[in-house]
Amino acid sequence: MDLSAYWKTIVDTLQDGVVVVDPYGRIVAVNPAAEKLTGYSAAELIDQSCRVLDCTGCRIIGQGSGRNWCGLYRAGGVKAKRCTITNKEHRTITVIKNASILYNHQGEMIGAVETIKDMSQIVRQQDEIHNLRRTLHLDDGYHGILGHSPVMQSMFEMIENVALTDAPVLIYGESGTGKEMAARAIHEASNRRSKPYIKVNCAALNENLLESELFGHAKGAYTGADRSRVGRFEAAHQGTIFLDEIGDIPAATQVKLLRVLEEKEIERVGEHTPVRVDVRIVSATNTNLEELIERGQFREDLYFRINVFPLKCPALRDRIEDIPSIVQSFIQHNAAKTGKKITGLTPEAMQKLARYAWPGNVRELRNAIEYAFVLCPNGSIGIQHLPPKVLPAVPDCPPPREKENGAAQAKENLLRVLRQAGGNQSEAARILGVSRVTIWKRINKYGIDVKREIRG
Repeated sequence: MDLSAYWKTIVDTLQDGVVVVDPYGRIVAVNPAAEKLTGYSAAELIDQSCRVLDCTGCRIIGQGSGRNWCGLYRAGGVKAKRCTITNKEHRTITVIKNASILYNHQGEMIGAVETIKDMSQIVRQQDEIHNLRRTLHLDDGYHGILGHSPVMQSMFEMIENVALTDAPVLIYGESGTGKEMAARAIHEASNRRSKPYIKVNCAALNENLLESELFGHAKGAYTGADRSRVGRFEAAHQGTIFLDEIGDIPAATQVKLLRVLEEKEIERVGEHTPVRVDVRIVSATNTNLEELIERGQFREDLYFRINVFPLKCPALRDRIEDIPSIVQSFIQHNAAKTGKKITGLTPEAMQKLARYAWPGNVRELRNAIEYAFVLCPNGSIGIQHLPPKVLPAVPDCPPPREKENGAAQAKENLLRVLRQAGGNQSEAARILGVSRVTIWKRINKYGIDVKREIRG
């Protein structure tokens, strides 16, 4: 049986919309699924320009036919492209589009056929799941990085932007702020996400071992090198390499690293044959590289090569409003690991955490919660369960200047949280882990005019 005569019946039974256009972008045929998806009948679409669907996945040139009409004909097709179209009722619909060019027997371009799959329901479900996770506080954060404060949202946006490029990134910040997690987020948000992500701790190895670790070595290159070894750069080919504590790299290795950045090739220790590598470089440091440059300990030309896009991980004391959600995440993790039925912190304990300076940042906060889990049998973690370091002794009579500075800092912290909460005192109390009455008392104590200073 010749099934070719039944092609129209086959097309008409497809669940995905099918649209056929001529070289000028005029619609010449549609199937019932396309009618249902767009809201237009076949009679309303045929002989109309494909522009009627206002597809965001099209690049209309409009200067003739075929390649001069739109980007589809120039590209030779479209594969699994997510875009939106506008239906007859002017509603936006998310679709996945595939398209192929049609040729006649003489090899002449005669048009194109497009299939469009409705993704609106899937998008709605994803949005509902996202909103539900936020409502139930089940959000795992941005690539595992927790925080909803403005400074963190700004950092997430910068990661998204730089991930679209191959520009070298230098992540800087204090110890414990999550620089490694930021580096991994850049990789996972990039087009290289399916390729290797390789981390090297530059501070953990001496000069000879570090060079071998980065670039590999040939058999017999040095005593004990009984076989050839592939270095981290080769292992990271087409992926990302994360150079942690890059400020500790010896001067000789800095020269070779600069060559990799400029020429995109490496030489194994003991060999002189260059090997091409395609690697995205992300570096991190908690030291001031500019000071190292002034002391002659770090090459200025290398600094400018790795510092194309600087990214700062903020200190925990600069985003105290994130402490409750981070603490809750650590509590859930430790409860699952230890089996203890600990559900949270008392308001007084949360207040102590919010007032502490956290020189060790998120890493120190995690350690504090693990310490509390050792002492707390169940229920809520109280002040008595926190590390002594978090509860420093308060001087009986601090000098007047210290009192003044402390009050100014406390007022500024409260103003920052109130602004984050949009002036809502109940929300500010929740963020700080105190009662609404406490917030009200502090507002009066520091003479804060909520209407003028917060709501404008």
